[in-house]
Amino acid sequence: MCPRYRVACAAICLTVVGNLASPEPTVAFQDVPEPDIVGTWQGVLEAAGLRLVFHVESAEGGGFSGTMDSPDQGAAGIPATSVTFADGTLRFEVQNLGMTYQATLSEDGATLEGTFTQGAARLPLTLTRAAEGESSQPDRPQHPEPPFPYGTEEVRFESLAAGVTLAGTLTTPPGEGPFPGAVLVSGSGPQDRDESLMGHRPFLVLADHLTRSGIAVLRYDDRGVGESTGDFASATSVDFASDALAAVHFLRERPNIGPVGIVGHSEGGLVGPVAAVRDDAVAYVVMMAGPGLTGAEIIDLQSELISRAQGIPEEIIQLNRRTQQRLFEVVASDPDTASAAPKLRAVLEASLEELPEDLRTQASQASNPQAIEAQVRQMNSPWIRHFLSYDPRPTLEQVTVPVLAINGEKDLQVPAEINLTEIAAALERGGNPDATALMLPGLNHLFQEADTGSPSEYAQIPETMNPAALDAVSSWILSRFADER
Repeated sequence: MCPRYRVACAAICLTVVGNLASPEPTVAFQDVPEPDIVGTWQGVLEAAGLRLVFHVESAEGGGFSGTMDSPDQGAAGIPATSVTFADGTLRFEVQNLGMTYQATLSEDGATLEGTFTQGAARLPLTLTRAAEGESSQPDRPQHPEPPFPYGTEEVRFESLAAGVTLAGTLTTPPGEGPFPGAVLVSGSGPQDRDESLMGHRPFLVLADHLTRSGIAVLRYDDRGVGESTGDFASATSVDFASDALAAVHFLRERPNIGPVGIVGHSEGGLVGPVAAVRDDAVAYVVMMAGPGLTGAEIIDLQSELISRAQGIPEEIIQLNRRTQQRLFEVVASDPDTASAAPKLRAVLEASLEELPEDLRTQASQASNPQAIEAQVRQMNSPWIRHFLSYDPRPTLEQVTVPVLAINGEKDLQVPAEINLTEIAAALERGGNPDATALMLPGLNHLFQEADTGSPSEYAQIPETMNPAALDAVSSWILSRFADER
């Protein structure tokens, strides 16, 4: 699924941006400030494929304060809890992310050479001083810019079951129509209407392509995100299916819109079939990297595949798998979050003790109470509890409308072959008369042309969504519903 939770042991996994609210920064005072360090510093954490930006400022009364950006993850202004600079050495710490960067300033004051530490990970990181006004935003050549050759309207509609108002953008081809309609449903995690992540805006690119092809598109902010109301944290995939159906009904009420289907990415590919089984207003389903396995099976597979792609030692991969299985067993066996919490905590703490001696010290920051509690809250959340146990196959067997399931060959988050096989088999068992499963060569989970498929590559690839994926979706929809215009 799209990056939402890293379920594996907090002592081992590298997560640059956490979900905890950062505390107020503390300032380390010094007798003699060294102003050479003040400024914006940026570099690439090569092992994780992430650009990081550090902002260091002089603090009132002496010393330094700072913030950190991770542009590829869409995070900015993360406050440092401690920034010190003495004897040519910078130490920049964000405590509740378990992150420290320690580096030496070059003699010419232009470069910082040091080590980025988070959990068990110790990674080299070189930063250079950014020129004034230099942008850290990535190049995204596919992002469309106005004026657009189609109609664009900001809309709001109600998801009555939850009492929330969803805000979105409706794009409509020129002409009278009626046009086939598509509701875009995002992947896991709190997503805006463009499914913005790591500098990419996949749904903006997809909506632009579909609308230019003659399909009306509604994309919307998840509940509790952007301009939409509601509480995202308490929702599950079932709730997101209700929101998707609200979008379908809103779109169907437009006089220039014909049959309306759901195009879902990642978790959205799970939501589409749920909505289609619940309400015959859904005319078709497109599953883009949607799951055909249970959540527990998906996470187990993706954890192992991504870890291997990133060169994590086999010993640590297997420890992560054992830890995940123990966490899953607690969640499955104890529905009460209060009683499950200490059991989950015990699993995480025990996994730290299993670390090899040379990694245990390095993992000390990730084993602090804040890091452990963050993992416990994640595992106890309504979403992860539902996702781990949900099996999409019985639902797929009940889907009778046309279904397109596409996946990238190099997808490491929802591995293509096994998931497409399970999806196709479930649809066949149910007697679906119009089901297509398609693997696209060389593409990753975001449908970018990729090298390994690792999530660490997402931000570094200028392409947001490969034309083969865009064309596969638009041509499939139009081949079935264009004649109804």
